Amino acid sequence: MHHDVIVLGAGLAGLAAARDLVAGGTDVLVLEARDRVGGRVEQTVLPDGRLVQLGGEVVGRGHTAYLGLVEELGLTLVRSYVAEPGNMARATPEGISADEPPHWFGPGDEVRHQRVTAAFVALARSVHPGDPWAHPDAAALDRTSVGAWLRSEGATPAVVRLWEIGQLALASGSLERTSLLAALRKHAAVPGSEHYDYEDWEGLRVAEGSATVALCMADELGHRIRTGSPVAAVDVRPGGCTVRLTNGETLRSDAVVSALPVGPFRALSVTGVSDERLASLRRQRQAVTAKFVAAYDQPFWRLRDLNGLSECEGVLGSTWPQNTGILSALIPPERYGVLLGMPAHLREDELLDDIARLYGAEAHKPLASYLRLWGTDPWTQGYVTQWTPGDVMAVGPLHGTHEPPFYVCGSDQWVAGYMEGAVRTGRAAAEEALNRD
Repeated sequence: MHHDVIVLGAGLAGLAAARDLVAGGTDVLVLEARDRVGGRVEQTVLPDGRLVQLGGEVVGRGHTAYLGLVEELGLTLVRSYVAEPGNMARATPEGISADEPPHWFGPGDEVRHQRVTAAFVALARSVHPGDPWAHPDAAALDRTSVGAWLRSEGATPAVVRLWEIGQLALASGSLERTSLLAALRKHAAVPGSEHYDYEDWEGLRVAEGSATVALCMADELGHRIRTGSPVAAVDVRPGGCTVRLTNGETLRSDAVVSALPVGPFRALSVTGVSDERLASLRRQRQAVTAKFVAAYDQPFWRLRDLNGLSECEGVLGSTWPQNTGILSALIPPERYGVLLGMPAHLREDELLDDIARLYGAEAHKPLASYLRLWGTDPWTQGYVTQWTPGDVMAVGPLHGTHEPPFYVCGSDQWVAGYMEGAVRTGRAAAEEALNRD
């Protein structure tokens, strides 16, 4: 069967692209390897009716494409965990603190922290988020790690540690293995007075559940989505494209939109696309991360005047409350091997130990818990995009671009927020494909 456009992947990016293509009068088929839609957004329901998000959850004020889509779908935006009463906690091997400055700071560290933060914010103003390659010092900034830059600016070891614990809380890899240009680009996309402001980046959530955004789009697309249909090969030609599934079935279309994460994309056999574009796509990498969720009757952390948000140096990198009595947590790339090394039947108890150290023994008795190994899930192979020193220049200005009739979208193809990146690039790919018809 022949279609106008075949979309690979039914995550937020693929669904957003397909939805706009259909609205523009295009015959679309969406192919999804899994038996469900949503990609890295997924949810389940507790017996008492509370939704539990197992993937992406929160967005911020700068995530305009996602916010616009939520409004179109008639869903409701509310404040996220930033509205929770109480303080954030930081946990290290030597102690836990819930005030500022962190417990490992000594005399002079706070002043140094303020200085390097101001320097970072000022430098970020010189980087264009859509074209970081145009910066006159782009190559040098990209070769430099954030950790090395901090030390060159006079950051003390205590200050570097503060930035590092915050970085790993976001599950995007150590500052010692993060490109300074990539970090500046990210900040330039959602500028603020802090290195990372939780309110700006994570201050909103969809009341009906972030995975509901994907489910609503899937409902609109209906029969146009085929689940359980992994793709093996794509041949792109101006006169017609061919998509071959792993079961040998062949489908044809006038154009192809790839909304696959960069890891699974590398397994595809792709012909008819330039070597340069394929090299750019295959050069990208994702942070190998897991998400853990524990659901409780009540938010017992409030009894300690804590809001459930934490930055940690245990196996967990962070926790935050996603809904009443429900704690989310991330295991960052630097600790993913520790997680996989745990006997599977002990993982829940060991992760709950980390939560109990923060919030008390009540943590050991969740109503339910869930672990998603996004880093080794075959259809994601990662969580958020990771940019090590040299990656931005190696991927190059082809990042996020198209070679009609081959279009690319997905959270890896933008810089600020992976749900925002998915929606933004999905809709942009659809717009470009429609304008070329």
